[in-house]
Amino acid sequence: MKSNRISILLLFLAVVFANVFLQGLICERVQQINCFSYETAYENMRNHNLPEELMDTFFKASGGDIVRYSELLTMYFAGENAVTDVKTLEKEIDYVKKYRGEEFEGIRQQITALWQDLEAFPVGKIFNAPEATVSFENSWMQSRTFGGDRGHEGTDIMASVNERGIYPVYSMTDGVVENIGWLKLGGYRIGVRSPSGAYFYYAHLAEYAEEFEIGEEVTAGTLLGFMGDTGYSDVEGTTGNFAVHLHLGMYLNDENGCEFSVNSYPMLAYLWEKQGKQLR
Repeated sequence: MKSNRISILLLFLAVVFANVFLQGLICERVQQINCFSYETAYENMRNHNLPEELMDTFFKASGGDIVRYSELLTMYFAGENAVTDVKTLEKEIDYVKKYRGEEFEGIRQQITALWQDLEAFPVGKIFNAPEATVSFENSWMQSRTFGGDRGHEGTDIMASVNERGIYPVYSMTDGVVENIGWLKLGGYRIGVRSPSGAYFYYAHLAEYAEEFEIGEEVTAGTLLGFMGDTGYSDVEGTTGNFAVHLHLGMYLNDENGCEFSVNSYPMLAYLWEKQGKQLR
């Protein structure tokens, strides 16, 4: 009788321990599955809400290694921009790469493409006009109404001297000319695909620096044209519908080849701090 009671007790304890162990495994697996959200990282990557001081912190922590810098950004975006401590992010990166490595790498590669090839701020100073400068702010997804209600997919670099055709516009990266010519919204524009895969869109030009051909290679710092106010019309050559400025857009292609825009402001802010304040 006593031995039966002991057997029942041991069986009960075994069931309890098995349940605890199983629950632990389930919780661990749930944690592994939920440790990284591709959708969250993707949306926050598009918005690229990255304060300049945090950008500097991540650059210093990565030692200038763009891949490592992109890993920090990937984890930062996946965490709803809430975690900013580098050591915490690095610990989370190691865990995520172990259990959700493919999704993590997908976002990391896209971020690397945005930052890898940046070399030149896109607007230079006017010859013999040292007082002329430019300004820009984060206008990502601000309301625009021409052609229907829409969000602003880029950054406007505004001219202090509101005169078309005097501010030089340079390629921010090496790359290949992928599009050129008139667009209803963008006016005279040129699009350059960088070696890492990001597409740089320069719009509202007054004129081109030369007759670029699709497929032509350019280098970072190549003069593309001059800032203007063309666009907002089906009629090629229309000007005067807004102040002189350069609209700078950045785009990537997803795994299905579909193009999507990314906030270009942090990349411009980075180049501005690096060299833009001198405006060449």
